Amino acid sequence: MQGAASISLLLMSLCTQPSLGQQTQTNPTTPATPQAVQNDTTGQPGLPQAPAPKPTEPLFLRDTNRDFTKPKSHIWNPIAPYTAIQVPTFRLGNTDVGSLLKDGKIYLSLADAVTLALQNNYDIAISRINLDIADTDLLRAKAGSSLRGVSTGLLTNTLGGTTTTITTGGGPGATSAGVGGGGTGVGGIVVSTNGGGPVPENLDPVLSGQLEYEASTQPQLNTLFSGGLNVLTTDTSTYNFNYAQGFLTGTQLTVGFNNTRVTTDNPFSNYSPSLTTSFRATATQHLLQGFGWGVNGRFILQAKNDRRITDSAFRQQLLYTVNQVENIYWALVSAYEDEQAKERQLTQSSQLTSDNRKQLEIGTLAPLDVVNSDSAVASDKQALVASKTNLEYQQLLMKQAVVRNLNDPQLSQAPVIPTDRVALDRLPEEDLQVEDLVKQAYANNPQIEQAVLNMKNNEITIKAFKNGLLPVVDAYGFYGGSALGGAQNPNAINFNTNAPYAPGTFPSVDYGTVLKNNFNNNAPDKGVGVNMTITLRNRTAQADQARSQMEYRQSQMRLQQLYTLIRIQVTNQQYALTNDRAQVQAAQAARDFAAQSLDAEQKKYKLGASTTANVLQQGRNLATGENNLISATAAYARDRAQLFQLLANTLDRYGINIESAAQGVAGQAPVIPGLTAPKAPEAPKPINVTPVAAPPQ
Repeated sequence: MQGAASISLLLMSLCTQPSLGQQTQTNPTTPATPQAVQNDTTGQPGLPQAPAPKPTEPLFLRDTNRDFTKPKSHIWNPIAPYTAIQVPTFRLGNTDVGSLLKDGKIYLSLADAVTLALQNNYDIAISRINLDIADTDLLRAKAGSSLRGVSTGLLTNTLGGTTTTITTGGGPGATSAGVGGGGTGVGGIVVSTNGGGPVPENLDPVLSGQLEYEASTQPQLNTLFSGGLNVLTTDTSTYNFNYAQGFLTGTQLTVGFNNTRVTTDNPFSNYSPSLTTSFRATATQHLLQGFGWGVNGRFILQAKNDRRITDSAFRQQLLYTVNQVENIYWALVSAYEDEQAKERQLTQSSQLTSDNRKQLEIGTLAPLDVVNSDSAVASDKQALVASKTNLEYQQLLMKQAVVRNLNDPQLSQAPVIPTDRVALDRLPEEDLQVEDLVKQAYANNPQIEQAVLNMKNNEITIKAFKNGLLPVVDAYGFYGGSALGGAQNPNAINFNTNAPYAPGTFPSVDYGTVLKNNFNNNAPDKGVGVNMTITLRNRTAQADQARSQMEYRQSQMRLQQLYTLIRIQVTNQQYALTNDRAQVQAAQAARDFAAQSLDAEQKKYKLGASTTANVLQQGRNLATGENNLISATAAYARDRAQLFQLLANTLDRYGINIESAAQGVAGQAPVIPGLTAPKAPEAPKPINVTPVAAPPQ
């Protein structure tokens, strides 16, 4: 009685627990109050409620023949579920590149670069496949199997886009491997209990069978039990079948159907061949551990959450890669303008040297001035070579970011000419209050969305391990029957008379009658029972249940840490834009002053009121000013793109369709605001010093 009372109390306790499938639904359009404190899954006051993140648009990377959440059906093709699924190979060719080739050069706008990256970039392509991989986990979960996990880390294998200076030769970009996935910890967070708890029922029906024929000849040790036969011959045919299926309620159904046909020369056997058939249907229900659809269907919920996390991770990958392509593009623009500036500087110094040599020939200039200008020409040539090398490398980085195959000689050797320049129009974000920018980032940032979804998975895991603390108490019931038939054994002996039985003593019973008797309750086999397994001390379950709560606490802290980091990053990025704008204005003023100073010095030199050294110095000042202006402008362009990435509104701002990106097809061309056409470079002004006749000796 005490045991029954304990079971009743445990059942009442289980009924009062919230279902694993119940999740708190929040209205994404209603902003959460940061001061509002909600209770967590342990019933204790939790952290301040976070603003509800804007969910990523659901992505379905499939066509009518590619839905990896659905199994192959038996309908129309019974063997279809047992055939392999052929995943199409990836595309190696490039798209939409040939149209940009003109006169052996690739004229590339920023919108073209982003469009090509969305179709060809390998980081995006690899991340795109994760969407389908997540669907296969959902298919496994519907069968009651555990999840294999999917990588949701950020892929950063595209080279370039990370240099902070323009004229230092570029260099490899971020190449660290993406992190994340099933059973791994990110940022110090442990997720070892994810997917643990009571094992769900196998929801896929399983049909098993045994078909066997056995011919046995056995010498007998004691002929008393073999009717005087020294050797007993038996032929046995077995036809057994079993059906098993689990259900989300924690119920398991098994049905067994067994058949044997035995032919023997044993006189003790009344039938030869004898037909024996039996069946038994058993239903088992978990009453405590493993009870309910919440425990057995939790992997389906987790797989759906993981699919949403993968969608969010794909959006994060798009934001990152588009930003990286922008950085590479502005580095290319800077390298291109730097190379042009170096060419102008070399032209000026070369012309000054030519004029100096003419004056040296007529004796109006000291040889030291010619040596000085020759040295300047050598330095400018070296600077131009370095600038050209940097430009070629930046062009190569641009190509590898937006194409898949660089083996085409026409493509690999074609120089890339950037056709866009950044405009210095003031952004609305520069004048917004920090709190407004932070709210945008909180609502749009995919990292926050992923952290919230991971916490939902943690909550499911916590409830699973709480259920795993309970003893195993399973109620079961079964019903079955059996029947016997066959033909009379001609060797059967009546041992009372020591003579064979007369024909017809045992009426023949065919298999149809035997099968009918099996199911007509002629020989029933039924019963009920309870199986109990109680783990004394229960230390493993206690440790896992406590560990799952600890991991949940880590995920809570990680979410709050993300809010702090994003606030600091957004604030810092707004400061950076303000500083960048001031830096560009100062660099522009310094460059204009250096150009005017050089022009004035050249005029003085033309009138004989200056020296070669002064003209060269002003030329160096102009080159430095142009470098500073190029660097400041590129820094502003990069920081502007970085702010868009932090606010996670790059896709909306540029009009990038995330569904088209998920399918790898060309959607609507991005419209990138804040761009302008490049200005025509100013031609170097010749000095044209009029030679003066040498004074008479």
